[in-house]
Parts: sequence; C-alpha cells; structure tokens
Amino acid sequence: MRRASIFAVLSVAALPALAAAPFSFASIDGGELSLDAWKGHPVLIANTASQCGFTPQYDDLQVLYDTYKDRGLVVLAVPSDDFNQELATEADVKDFCAVNFGLTLPMTEITHVKGREAHPFYVWVKEQTGFVPAWNFNKILIDADGAVVATFGSVVKPTSAKITGPIEAMLTQ
Repeated sequence: MRRASIFAVLSVAALPALAAAPFSFASIDGGELSLDAWKGHPVLIANTASQCGFTPQYDDLQVLYDTYKDRGLVVLAVPSDDFNQELATEADVKDFCAVNFGLTLPMTEITHVKGREAHPFYVWVKEQTGFVPAWNFNKILIDADGAVVATFGSVVKPTSAKITGPIEAMLTQ
C-alpha cells in the first residue's frame, strides 16, 4: 500500500491551495507551526478541548512529550470547538492549559478539524485515510517521512502502548 506523506503535499493535486506552502497551523503563542519544520521526526497530533471528559489527557500528552521530545518526538495539540467543548478564546485556552496542566508542548490556535471549514491538514488526512476526528482527543501519528502511521480515538490514552509502541519503534530507526 502506498502511503502519502505530508511532506509530499505539493504533489497532491486535490489540494491545489497548498501548492505554495507545506501544512502549517497558527500557533497559540503567535506565529506559525509548520509541519515541514518537523520533517524527520515522528509527530503525534491531537485535537483537544478544554471542557471535555477527555481533557485530563492533556496530562498524558505532556508526559508523552516530556518522555520522548529529546529523542525527536513532537506532540501537537490542536484545540477545536467542533464538538462545542472549547473555551471562547485562544487566551482562555492557553491560560487554562498552563494553569491546569503546565503544558509546554506546541499548541495551535482554535482550529476546525472536520467539516467544510476543516484545516487543510485534516482534509488531507481524510483524503488519504478516511479518518475524521469523531470527538475531542482523537490522535494522528505521523512518521518521520510525513506518512500517517495510525489514528486513534478518544479512549486511547496518549501514554498507552498502542501509541508509545509505534513511537518507540520510529525513534529507534
């Protein structure tokens, strides 16, 4: 099976608007977070929300990031209100995550992950794999070449062996 790469997005004819640049997200801290900057590293991307029953997974996302960041793993939190459980502003989200979870991992601005307004990355993932986040804290694991390795639903904790196993395998390559 041929795996598509986020780094090869320039050749994806279905996404002509991306021809000028790789996937990037607006950072909650200002500026841009470019997936191209993480080429050569595995990346776990989770759509998040501050007022969800799965919100305690922020702790696990931070633990995962702290455990593997020195070996190259990037964990990206993508706050989204697509399931009506996110705070009203980026400032509220940033404060909530800092105070309650001490997050230091990269985080985007509030972003659509499904539907007509979905971020181009999520459109690409849907086109490549059929995966669309069904709820908050769905996760997408990308390998060092930018291919989607696996997707995970909300109930799979970021520190579970289902996620850490593939990450450890990628980090030893």
